Amino acid sequence: MTVTEAIREVASRPRVGTWPLLTRQVYVYRRSWTELVAAVLEPLMYLLTMGVGLGKLVGHAPGLSHVSYAAYVAPGLLAMAVMNAATAETIFGAFDRIKQAKLYDVVIATPMSIAEIVRAELWWATARGVLAGTGFLAAMAAFGLVHSVMSLLIVPASALVALAFAAAGLIAASYVRDWDDFQYVQLVMLPMFLFATTFYPLSVYPRGVQLLVECLPLFHSINLIREPALGAIGGDTVVAVAYLVAMTALCWWFAVRRMTRVLVR
Repeated sequence: MTVTEAIREVASRPRVGTWPLLTRQVYVYRRSWTELVAAVLEPLMYLLTMGVGLGKLVGHAPGLSHVSYAAYVAPGLLAMAVMNAATAETIFGAFDRIKQAKLYDVVIATPMSIAEIVRAELWWATARGVLAGTGFLAAMAAFGLVHSVMSLLIVPASALVALAFAAAGLIAASYVRDWDDFQYVQLVMLPMFLFATTFYPLSVYPRGVQLLVECLPLFHSINLIREPALGAIGGDTVVAVAYLVAMTALCWWFAVRRMTRVLVR
């Protein structure tokens, strides 16, 4: 049976929606508040050391004399928190449910389709990402780094960022063979975090490097969150939304095909 035939066969079953699997996730993780704290704590430490500590030496953000360095760095760290929370849920969590616990071998025997499994995974990971982003936004407010009412737009922006990275993470989880393969995931995510304008603007790079950075999803995620955080929404926000929507659609479609290939043998 080809992947296309498998998708059609599974899709023809009666649908029960994503609610049963989402309910299961909430029930299992209802006491896992420590994971949410950890998702906020790591970028918070970066904010204290780089944003506040180094900011004392740097002063204002490059090219923005009215913005402190900490206020410039904080939105980038918030985007990182959302990315980490969403991808951790789909890459690590989904890998466990696919390969270790083999939960989905049981689920596909029910009326739930693979497309619904993917949808439930992405909604759940998005919720985790938004919670992490909202928690970090509260920390920003506590440090006096929220200066505009536009910062409220960070919450829906976090949802789009989380959804895009969750879909990409689910694809990665379908390729992971064992726990050793997660080092390759870190090999992608760590350089992206360091170079995607988290700590300095794009203009510091030569043009050739700028073109590479502009291809990174975290770069557009940071733009989407940084502009409302600084109270200045412009063309970069529109480009970021278009990029992340396209990324979500493409990765969602491919994630269904990959999960079908993995689960329907």
